[in-house]
Parts: sequence; structure tokens; C-alpha cells
Amino acid sequence: QVQLVESGGGLVQAGGSLRLSCAASGSTFSVNNMGWYRQAPGKQRELVAAIDRRGRINYADSVKGRFTISRDNAKNTVYLQMNSLKPEDTAVYYCNCDRWGSNYVYWGQGTQVTVSS
Repeated sequence: QVQLVESGGGLVQAGGSLRLSCAASGSTFSVNNMGWYRQAPGKQRELVAAIDRRGRINYADSVKGRFTISRDNAKNTVYLQMNSLKPEDTAVYYCNCDRWGSNYVYWGQGTQVTVSS
């Protein structure tokens, strides 16, 4: 089992920045991919960014050039640096991960990000 705890959400004005963190605990030795998803009211959950254990990264087109994902394998933590935030970035942001040899995906509880215009 892996537990994920997000932090760093909040309220920010358009153009501002926030940094999200997600710490994994439990059976973290086999964690492979880690990522961030978001879900806005009335919309489906969507990928924001993902990073594998080797550091290969994938971003949603809507955040390229503004958001940066990174991870610290020693701390079992993934980060999302969000710059130039827009009101349309407002959503609950969820961290997730999977483990080698398993299709099961673990999710955090989510953290609210609100960007005011």
C-alpha cells in the first residue's frame, strides 16, 4: 500500500504562483510513475503532468511552459511548480502514483487551487 498526502494549494491571483507537494509513504520502494491530475467543477479529471522514476516527463498542452513537475526519489515526493496561473487553472489537484508490476493507481485526497481574476 502507498499513501499520498498533498499540500500547497490555496487562493492566488491570476499571474501568481503556487507550489504543490505530494509525499508518498508506505511501500514506496516500488513506486514508478507519479503525477498530478486536476478536476474542475462539472468537468472530468484530467492529466496535468506526470514523471516516471527516471525523470521522463509528460505535460498537458494547457500547462506547458507554465508548470514544472519534479520529484525527489529519496524523499518519495513529487512537486508541481505552477507559474502564470490563470482562472481556468482553478480545480482540485490530485496526486497519483503506481508501482512496478501493478496496474493499480493510488490517489491522494486532493488539494484545492483557486485562481482569482
